[in-house]
Amino acid sequence: MTPGELLADSLDRVAEHVEAVLDGLDVDALTHRPGPGANTIGWLVWHLTRVYDDHVAAAAGREQVHVASGYAERLGLPFDPADTGFGHSSDEVAAVRVPADLLGDYFREVHGAMRPWVHGLDAADLDRVVDERWDPPVTLGVRLVSVADDCAQHAGQAAYVRGLLGR
Repeated sequence: MTPGELLADSLDRVAEHVEAVLDGLDVDALTHRPGPGANTIGWLVWHLTRVYDDHVAAAAGREQVHVASGYAERLGLPFDPADTGFGHSSDEVAAVRVPADLLGDYFREVHGAMRPWVHGLDAADLDRVVDERWDPPVTLGVRLVSVADDCAQHAGQAAYVRGLLGR
């Protein structure tokens, strides 16, 4: 297995979780908060998709699906198109009221656009520095592991919240 195949497989697993967590949910379920100020399923899926789109597109030197395919407008959210959700307030989390089919479409398009590029990476690619704002500078390998980890955590959180629905 190549490094690209390994990373693509981890993102494929996130895709499976996102599909499962969104399946059959209406906007009320997507915006359910299990406690005051808690993140919602809709926000978690939106955020993990934005991070995936933003970080991998930048590393690949591509335009984000969010902008290129018009999701910045189609999602109808009151955020700057560059916003990925880091540091969002409780009110900003509550503002993410998007139907499951549209959230799923956005995720699938991001995954479909980025997966082939990730899959094709080799070991030498992963040592390329993609962000010099950090000390030490962030390599492509570190960035992609970070994206896969962040996405997996948020997909798991969304699945947990879904499990609480109807209890």
